[in-house]
Amino acid sequence: MKNIKTYILLTSIMALWGLNVSIIKILVSYFPPVSITSLRILTAGITVFLILSIMGKVRKPSLREVSYIVFGGLLSVVSHHLFLAIGLTGTSAVNGGLILGAGPLLTAILSSILLRNKPTGIQVLGFLLGGTGVTFIVLSGNKGISSLTPGDFFVFLSILSQALSFIVISKASKTLDPRLLTGYMLIFGGVILFVMASIMEPGGLKGVNEAPAYVWAAFAASAVLATAIGHMVYNTAIRNIGPAEASIFLNLNTFFSLAGSAFILGEVITINHILGLVLIVGGVISGSGALEDLVFMKRRKENSEYM
Repeated sequence: MKNIKTYILLTSIMALWGLNVSIIKILVSYFPPVSITSLRILTAGITVFLILSIMGKVRKPSLREVSYIVFGGLLSVVSHHLFLAIGLTGTSAVNGGLILGAGPLLTAILSSILLRNKPTGIQVLGFLLGGTGVTFIVLSGNKGISSLTPGDFFVFLSILSQALSFIVISKASKTLDPRLLTGYMLIFGGVILFVMASIMEPGGLKGVNEAPAYVWAAFAASAVLATAIGHMVYNTAIRNIGPAEASIFLNLNTFFSLAGSAFILGEVITINHILGLVLIVGGVISGSGALEDLVFMKRRKENSEYM
């Protein structure tokens, strides 16, 4: 399979992002959420530029590329994180999880409309399987679906912002290295969030030196591994396999976040979670195009044997 390396990297990043959910829970228990998020994103942006400087990949963007950086940063960093934080405080975890699980399907729809990338029948099946798996896992919780609230609308806005940012990244990466694009978006978005945090959470980072060493270790892991390296890899995958195909891997976040909660926070994983994972994996294999690659390779091998 020509994209197998990308698939493996994306799965690894989803594991990192899943574990990052538990790490963020630790961070926000010590610091105000917007303040620590802005600091984490800025640290990630600086990390990206340090890595790319060593690689000799840093350059000034063109005026057109600056517009992509601004729109991508506002959508992917500022709007997504802000709307998600507001939304999750005003809705149930079940509702929030189900709405977030619709992200890959929404990305596929927007990609089809804005980029004219029509998914195949197998890919559509993959998106539906992945969404069903996410629903299966989320509904395995102790609380059922609650009625719609304003918080649900903000969670939807957060995934809409993220889905639109994938389209922007896909367009921008045609001329700008997606890793460099990631660094610029993180710095730009982090600065905007930092300004907003100073207004919303005055003195939010006072007493940061009083946090235990393990909290700062968690902060470093989240900023450097999950946010900096994770977004570099993910945004590169968007260029390599497409925004809709890359987004289907986001369904794995639901399971890996549960695994992280079990490993780090001591929560319980049930058989229903495992069954949900099976559906999600089936959805990822179909929706990402991996299944079609396997079928194509098998047919090509069979044809070569008969020649």
